[in-house]
Amino acid sequence: MSKLYVVGTPIGNLEDLSARAIRVLGEVSAIAAEDTRVTSRLLARHGIRKPLYSYRAPVERRGLPRVMSALEEGDVALVSDAGTPTLSDPGQALVTAAWAAGHTVVPVPGPSSVTAALSIAGYGGPGFTFLGYLPRKPGEMRRLMDSLREDPRPAVAFESPFRVHKSLALIAEVLPARSLTLTRELTKLHEEVLRGTPSQILAALGDRSRGEFTLVISGRDRSAGA
Repeated sequence: MSKLYVVGTPIGNLEDLSARAIRVLGEVSAIAAEDTRVTSRLLARHGIRKPLYSYRAPVERRGLPRVMSALEEGDVALVSDAGTPTLSDPGQALVTAAWAAGHTVVPVPGPSSVTAALSIAGYGGPGFTFLGYLPRKPGEMRRLMDSLREDPRPAVAFESPFRVHKSLALIAEVLPARSLTLTRELTKLHEEVLRGTPSQILAALGDRSRGEFTLVISGRDRSAGA
């Protein structure tokens, strides 16, 4: 049976593609990509030419049969535009189908904005909670923040540039004393890291809203009651 490689790709800086990832992408028979245009640029940087299959959200199921057919013929690599596939990116249905069909699924780890942001936030705790993208509806967002009041673990979330200011304002209402670390465009040319209370970060961010945002919310400090 063939292998499905789940390959982590750079979240910004193309130098972060591992030697193993380059080798795997050069050896597989085909590549399933979230956006073939983005992946084409990455492959061209490393002189790799492979058949590319579009495998994107929200029509992931539509691309599944074609990729599964390619997997019957040989090894396939699954990549997203940035970071690790299946983590808030397409891929879960393909991984599940590959296992069900008897194929082996192999991780090829790579850069992650989640662990990158956590590593510089400096928040301790027994593990962490990954929230994915924050809810769009204010009511759901408020309930989510309420659920973090007693949790000692830091929480990591993604936010879009179109909602980051509203989300920070709501967090300032619900968890005003918590320390946050907001990263923007990690590993890219305009990388920025802001750290402080929600109100402090909102003020420091100003009207800037371009780029990819990853937010780390500190857990409750029981000794401080925050």
